Amino acid sequence: MERVSVSSSNIASIGHDETTQTLEVEFLDSAVYEYYGVPEHVFQELLSASSVGRYFAQNVKNVYGFTRIG
Repeated sequence: MERVSVSSSNIASIGHDETTQTLEVEFLDSAVYEYYGVPEHVFQELLSASSVGRYFAQNVKNVYGFTRIG
């Protein structure tokens, strides 16, 4: 999955597959996680959030199931 770089103190890049509703998040420590069942609008809001980390913490983390893939 292609990811785009974001400006964040904790997150390096994010990507989304609309077909599978999978959000991929690469953290600055190089850990990569996939979050499942994430709608496209959540990805778009994450991309445009004034604080990517805050939006992620409030709207993705502990909301969607995930797996560490890297």
